[in-house]
Amino acid sequence: MIHPHTELRFISPEIGYGVVATQRIPKGTITWVLDALDREFTPQQIAAMDPLYQDILDTYTYRNNKGNFVLCWDIGRYVNHSFRSNCMTTAYEFEVAIRDIEAGEQLTDDYGYLNIPRPFKGMDEGSRRKVVYPDDLLRYYPTWDRKLSAAIRYLDELAQPLQPLMEAPIWAKAVRIARGEEQMDSILTCYYGPREAALQINGHQTDYVDKGKRD
Repeated sequence: MIHPHTELRFISPEIGYGVVATQRIPKGTITWVLDALDREFTPQQIAAMDPLYQDILDTYTYRNNKGNFVLCWDIGRYVNHSFRSNCMTTAYEFEVAIRDIEAGEQLTDDYGYLNIPRPFKGMDEGSRRKVVYPDDLLRYYPTWDRKLSAAIRYLDELAQPLQPLMEAPIWAKAVRIARGEEQMDSILTCYYGPREAALQINGHQTDYVDKGKRD
């Protein structure tokens, strides 16, 4: 479920529709939570569907770390991509605002951490990245982890309208992370892809080196 202080708006002919904040959403606010109405499809289920449904799911789903495709039941499925996203997913099936989001501003995700099946060229935002690739999590997780850590520290200091939808153990863990009592699991745990690309999630090096200067 998407944060309640949002609405669907037409952005432009090029972008189409997007999710826009109706009130200021502070950094550290949970902006989306996987809930009981969101639906998960296996690749086999999608392959057995009519092409009409396949096209819809190709447009509006993201892929989780099991390789299954998740369809958000509400307007959360309209959150657009940005190389400078203001929301970011976590290892705990919720997203958080990584900076303050002002009223009238779009909520955005970086599709690079959503396990897209194939690359696509994003809009030019003046960032060094121009294309989103299926393995972007392997490339950028250190940068994204730092942004998440800087935001999640405020989690239990803010109003969290979506907290009742979270499982109690997940919320308790998130609070411990925010208070510095427990280490945050890397966003890399969201990755779905060839294991030989090889990620070793528990603090070991991968085949990619983060340069610390990417947008």
